[in-house]
Amino acid sequence: MNVSFYTLGCKLNYAETSQLQSIFERDGHSVVPFGQPTDAVIINTCTVTENADKECRQIIRRALRVSPEAFVGVTGCYAQLQPEEIASIEGVDAVFGAKEKFKITSLIHNFRKLDTPHCFVDELDGALDFVEAQSTESDSRTRAFLKLQDGCDYKCSFCTIPLARGKSRAMDFALIPEKIRALEASGYHEVVLSGINLGDYQAPTGETFTDVVRQIDEMQTRLRVRISSIEPNLLTREIIEIIAQSNVFCPSFHIPLQSGSPDVLRQMRRRYKAEYYRDLIETIKDYMPSAGIGADVIVGFPTETDAHFEKTFAMLHELPVSYLHVFSYSERENTPAAELSALTGGVPMHVRAERSKRLRALSAKKKFEFYQSQCGTEHTVIPEQRNPETGLWTGWTENYVRAEFAGAASLVQAPMRVHLRELSGAETVLGDILEDSSLFSRFRASDVSYIPIMM
Repeated sequence: MNVSFYTLGCKLNYAETSQLQSIFERDGHSVVPFGQPTDAVIINTCTVTENADKECRQIIRRALRVSPEAFVGVTGCYAQLQPEEIASIEGVDAVFGAKEKFKITSLIHNFRKLDTPHCFVDELDGALDFVEAQSTESDSRTRAFLKLQDGCDYKCSFCTIPLARGKSRAMDFALIPEKIRALEASGYHEVVLSGINLGDYQAPTGETFTDVVRQIDEMQTRLRVRISSIEPNLLTREIIEIIAQSNVFCPSFHIPLQSGSPDVLRQMRRRYKAEYYRDLIETIKDYMPSAGIGADVIVGFPTETDAHFEKTFAMLHELPVSYLHVFSYSERENTPAAELSALTGGVPMHVRAERSKRLRALSAKKKFEFYQSQCGTEHTVIPEQRNPETGLWTGWTENYVRAEFAGAASLVQAPMRVHLRELSGAETVLGDILEDSSLFSRFRASDVSYIPIMM
């Protein structure tokens, strides 16, 4: 049987889709690209925003236009939270929850269209097993995403992830070196450590995320290692110190803020204060002046006033962050924030849109300034894709700057030193490969400083 997959949402979803593909292939099925004629389609969904739900519906319709007789299965966070809603969509044959996601081939033996949709969705009322997953971001197989943690024990008032993913759980600590070495042996050059609440990693044997960082650093793998999003209250001084001195970890961070207003943070049930976040960002920059730092921000939370938003804007304007991921708040069922929105009437949609527009403009300005500050410096870039029309390769520096440089089509896609020369628009820095690039065995830029700072 031919089967195609489509993934919505976070990098962890992509890693899990990759694992699903492996399961189907192991059971004798052939994976074909989405959009080609197929016998079955599996859609892995997200439910972070309202748009993710709507996009899921659109993908189902797209799949059936190409293969009207294809079996359509839907899994992921949206499937766990709204199984009946998904089952009511025309063309859907089965819905699989979080517990059933990796058991699809054992639950469905004949992938033919069903007269009545089946729902395989259990309540997440107990401990779930951790399921390993990893994925690659491009055909070049230069960067892999390794899932170390799943689920979340936090109770942020706007978030449905704990309902959709269950309680926090993690990969066995002893398995991590084996996974890193396997990726290294497979020819990857970068691995991104991923999780729903990665910093909350707690191994069955008691090790924490700090232990993970220390263990990987001590391995001295030739891979460069990047940390995906991590909660500010879980990014400890010890982790920052390890990364600042490391020849393995990238000086690159993505740290959710969500709001710069103490009042809104409290109503969001976040586990830190605005001033703590400010100190954290400044501490990272003290240790690693060239570090790239991204932040998540939510605008239009039900109680966010103009004054609250201006406080967030001013804080982000002052902080040395490199870019922002801006989300317009959307009401999610069964969350305290949605109940609060129903009571207050919420923030008008046009106000949410205007605030989002202002922060996205600020993000563009921040990225431009950060990229400009990196011109004239040397970094390690892993070539990922080449534009045959321009002859330019594209890749990312260790501190997350998108770089372009000229190179032959036969260029080996391995880490190389690049001198960043000048900006090319707002999203890219042009550079030149250094003649002695191959002599560099490690990737860390020379301007990283180590200054013990108390947090």
